Amino acid sequence: MTSMTLDDCRALDAQDPLHSLREQFLLPEGVIYLDGNSLGVLPKAAPARIAAAVTKQWGDGLIRSWNSAGWFDLPQRLGDKVARLIGAAPGEVVCTDSTSINLYKVLFAALSAMQASGRRVVVSERSNFPTDLYIAQSLCRERGFTLRLVDAPDELPAALTAEVAVLMLTHVNYRTGAMHDMAALTKAAHDAGALAVWDLAHSAGAVPVALNACDADFAIGCGYKYLNGGPGAPAFVWAHTRHAGQFEQPLSGWWGHAAPFEFTPEYRPAPGVARYLCGTQPILSLTALECGLDTVLAADAFGGMAALRTKSLALTDAFIALVEQRCAGRFTLVTPRAHAQRGSQVCLSLADKSSGAYAIVQALIARGVIGDFRAGDAQMPDILRFGFTPLYLGFVDVWNAVEHLVQVLEGGEWQRAEFNRRSSVT
Repeated sequence: MTSMTLDDCRALDAQDPLHSLREQFLLPEGVIYLDGNSLGVLPKAAPARIAAAVTKQWGDGLIRSWNSAGWFDLPQRLGDKVARLIGAAPGEVVCTDSTSINLYKVLFAALSAMQASGRRVVVSERSNFPTDLYIAQSLCRERGFTLRLVDAPDELPAALTAEVAVLMLTHVNYRTGAMHDMAALTKAAHDAGALAVWDLAHSAGAVPVALNACDADFAIGCGYKYLNGGPGAPAFVWAHTRHAGQFEQPLSGWWGHAAPFEFTPEYRPAPGVARYLCGTQPILSLTALECGLDTVLAADAFGGMAALRTKSLALTDAFIALVEQRCAGRFTLVTPRAHAQRGSQVCLSLADKSSGAYAIVQALIARGVIGDFRAGDAQMPDILRFGFTPLYLGFVDVWNAVEHLVQVLEGGEWQRAEFNRRSSVT
């Protein structure tokens, strides 16, 4: 791909078996959307489906719709759809609450399971998504554990000492796009006598995941990124069957009761993963999430997650090659080049370590090429972050995105004042 051309990209699009899946989405004219790793695109089915839930199910059905429209079973029914994408079995996943709240639940359960072991350390990465670290810090203080952070993935095996109770990792790193070997690290944790908790926020719907095959212990994930469930969409939670029915999660609300409508004063947890439900479910949000899940599951007709992964790698390979071909020397590739270590995004930093990354992203957004920016720190540079969702992106999109990037750089657009003013959301 070192001499890739626009005609090459057109030929790849013409041969793409997944090309028709783009028709499932409402994409604004003239926009190249490279931020599906932060918020997925609106499915065409969602507005009508949500409107029907409002006007028909809520408006006409009123409270009867908990039964007649199947509202009551939505967390489990959607959970079974997510299960197909993450290597879980039917009945092992529920869609509910937020990623942060679900992490609190499963990490609490994991620490409870290890309480009698005498182990008092949780291991994670310093570059893990901050909310995961915040939740872990809070629980460790509350339960008498210590959070120990490593600075690089290759430090993880040595960090799994006899003191460690839980290994808590995000499968694909939100900043760099680097992907862990879930099977190997889960085995390493188990060999060391620890449990493995996985965050799939940047994995579910983007890369193949095999929770049961990897023998993981707990997992949570996001509904609004690659699952296209809409802003703030409910998340999901999975627990291995050996754990699901063994521990009460800390947020023991009525929806996780074995029989919610018995209205008894004593809590009796539901069997299996249903106990990870808490309060009354957000039906309109779950309705939108189901539309998003259906867009991903539509790929089953073309080979499912394996086909999406093949295209994702081809798209990211093309983007990397074109940036290096046409913006030679301007950027450093932050995302791993090796396929086995890469999620579905490409992250770049400025080779000269200047502070222009934010402004370049803003200049691209003004041109309709939407990516995002993540600020650096003492250990990491500022990041230009681009997500590649193979459901609605093609190779010509990749070519055009890089063409816009070239023009932003050559014309100095990123130096304009309006592109250097920081917004609240970057």
